[in-house]
Order: sequence, then structure tokens, then C-alpha cells
Amino acid sequence: MRERIVRAVAGTFVLTSMVLAVYVNVQWLWLGVFVGVNLLQSSFTKFCPLEIILEKVGVEKSEQPGSARKIN
Repeated sequence: MRERIVRAVAGTFVLTSMVLAVYVNVQWLWLGVFVGVNLLQSSFTKFCPLEIILEKVGVEKSEQPGSARKIN
């Protein structure tokens, strides 16, 4: 679940930065750059501030790939 939230928030931030760059000021593109750099570094270091926040508020961790879900 956390992974989906991280992706949704990152995508929302990037799209928001694009809209703000077009309608407000081109400097808003730096928000998209920050999000992209953070996603890239987290792929190498496994450190993601949003995942830490989500863990603290009690959001479940994503299931491991290949694990089967029990269906009752």
C-alpha cells in the first residue's frame, strides 16, 4: 500500500509543478526536479522520507512481489 501512495504523491507533485510552471511561474519546475531526484536516490539508497512518514501514521507496507493473497 505504501508504494502505491508514494507513486501517487510523486506523480501528483510532478503534475502540479508542471501546471504551476505554465500558469504561475516557470520556477515551479524545480519542484518536479526535486521529486525526480528524490525518486532516483531512493531507488539506490532505499531511503524515502514519505515512506517513513507513512510508516509512522500506520499505513501498511506493500506486499512482496510474488506473494500470494489469501482469498476466502
